[in-house]
Amino acid sequence: MTSTQLSVRQIPADDHLAHLASQPEASFMQLPAWARVKGEWRAEYLGWFDPTGTLRASVQVLHRPVPKLKYTLAYLPEGPVADWNELEPGDVTAPMLAHFKASKVFLARMGLPAVERSWAAGVVRKALSAGGHALMTELDTLHTDTRAVALADALRAEGWTKQEVSEDFNAGQPEFQARIPLAGADGEALDVDGVLAQMNQNARRETRKAASGPLEVQAGSVEDIERFHALYRETAERDGFTGRPTSYFTTMFNALNEHAPGTCTLYFAVHEGRDLASAIRVSSGQGAWYVYGASSASERKLFAPKALIHRMIIDSLADGCAFLDHGGVSATLDKEHHLAGLTLFKTTLGCNVVQTLGEWDKPLNKPMTAAFNLYMRARNRH
Repeated sequence: MTSTQLSVRQIPADDHLAHLASQPEASFMQLPAWARVKGEWRAEYLGWFDPTGTLRASVQVLHRPVPKLKYTLAYLPEGPVADWNELEPGDVTAPMLAHFKASKVFLARMGLPAVERSWAAGVVRKALSAGGHALMTELDTLHTDTRAVALADALRAEGWTKQEVSEDFNAGQPEFQARIPLAGADGEALDVDGVLAQMNQNARRETRKAASGPLEVQAGSVEDIERFHALYRETAERDGFTGRPTSYFTTMFNALNEHAPGTCTLYFAVHEGRDLASAIRVSSGQGAWYVYGASSASERKLFAPKALIHRMIIDSLADGCAFLDHGGVSATLDKEHHLAGLTLFKTTLGCNVVQTLGEWDKPLNKPMTAAFNLYMRARNRH
């Protein structure tokens, strides 16, 4: 592959959005609508142009300012959006870093979306049950993307760094994701039965029972966000995490659906007038993401969350999606680890585990970066 001379400059959000339309693998986190959800960050849009003036790549950058200083952390969620089969990493990163240095960015954090490796759900389940392995990366892969591996090697050579694979979740987007395939090995879309066949026997039986039982699955509107949030608060209290406010979900629902109706869908599983479970799904391009879920402790034998998963599979297939993402998992294969149960649960639902390239850091002001990392470590301890 030959090097391509690229220049970087700011572009309008609409130009970035038009480029995304030609890149169906791009994440919803690159939509300008997502910047509205992350209101504490300032959005900037960059385009890479070759000598003919053709736009070859683009990105939504989210800037987080440092209090009382003019420096920012520049975060590229699931970006840049580029065809990495055609572009060399250095041709993209070098002009971008030059732009950031001139813009007083102290740290660039890049969350590239490419998938390096994947592991079949059944293989991961078996390894968790059998023991004998410490980390996912020790298992034989379902697929390895040699171009993504080369991309990671090139970033290391350029001085970008990332946290090593570990058992626990690090800050930011998890490197390992659980995804239900909605297409077969030949790339052709599966039908609902084909998707359910990837689940283990118990999960498949419970999902079918939930979908055909007494539950009513409803799609809600923005007026129903408080219904979701009531279940979400119950779930947060039960599971011991700090939840987001109602306003966050209202903004997310409105912003994403103003981008394109149906981008964000709110679901409820209702039994005799009572909400038993709720979920939020985001769909964009070839991907669908199960981003938030909540449930009641009542009527567990109705398997209300699985009724919602069944509906999300149906809707994601209708949207032409290639996968339904169920969020992050740990790389651990130690069945005694506190995160192992989450991986086991998601793989019973037919989720393969994919290892993305993860988030990479490039300090542009080393003293400020060191101070920022100390602050983040201190915050994470509390």
